[in-house]
Amino acid sequence: MKVTDQKRSMGILQLSEGEKKFQLTRYAPSGPLQHFVKHYWIVSWNLEGQAPYLQDVVPNPCVNMVMEDHRSGIYGVASRMYTKKIEGKGQVFGVKFQPGGFYPFIKSPLSMLKDQALSIESVFGINAIDYEQQLKSETDPAGMIALTESLFLQRLPGQDGAIKVINQMIARILEDPDLTRVEQLCGLFDINKRKLQRLFNQYVGISPKWVIKLYRLQNAAEAMDSGSHHDLLKLSADLGYYDQSHFIKDFKSIIGKTPEEYAKSISL
Repeated sequence: MKVTDQKRSMGILQLSEGEKKFQLTRYAPSGPLQHFVKHYWIVSWNLEGQAPYLQDVVPNPCVNMVMEDHRSGIYGVASRMYTKKIEGKGQVFGVKFQPGGFYPFIKSPLSMLKDQALSIESVFGINAIDYEQQLKSETDPAGMIALTESLFLQRLPGQDGAIKVINQMIARILEDPDLTRVEQLCGLFDINKRKLQRLFNQYVGISPKWVIKLYRLQNAAEAMDSGSHHDLLKLSADLGYYDQSHFIKDFKSIIGKTPEEYAKSISL
């Protein structure tokens, strides 16, 4: 069982502070599921006798299946930052699907799942409470993952070439700070804009324009978290923004605060 991606925040704002309150571990899927599943994740904490902790999370273009006492479900892409309250003692197990990787399990446009949730029963035909109890009976992450992979493998869809292309596109968006417009993405992958929009609507649930904006602003927040950027004008220019008001508007739409407000929250 391979532990993976431990250093990247993947949208968990001010992760270094959060890690003082909880432990997050990610695990790679087995070979047959790598086309569909990005990783499994486990968050555990013990804050008994302490104040609750509020963790801000920036959305990402992935569906998550979350197993938590009486709150289990399959969650579509969120359109903006959300806050998770952590208190007492507990553990949550989850599955982050590859961008587009959940679509073959339901064969319905993922845009219908944006900011929405599905019951696990409706997709995988199991009782979520029974499944929660089975997970609890496992004594280590390997057992929880094996139980979940068995569930997926029983309903494993065929390989879908569109998922590979979508992930290549999203990887390029993430890695290339100069990619700031949908038209650039169309040129790089030789696809017309309307077809690209349909592809993302169907498989990812949000537009390619939104994904580009998301990663630009996530990169901005992470740069501020790390202390590598104190000059917000320079930061916005580095991200390809030539209009400061546009940067502020986009930042607030994703992060929920203006860049100045976010910078102040880091220093508190």
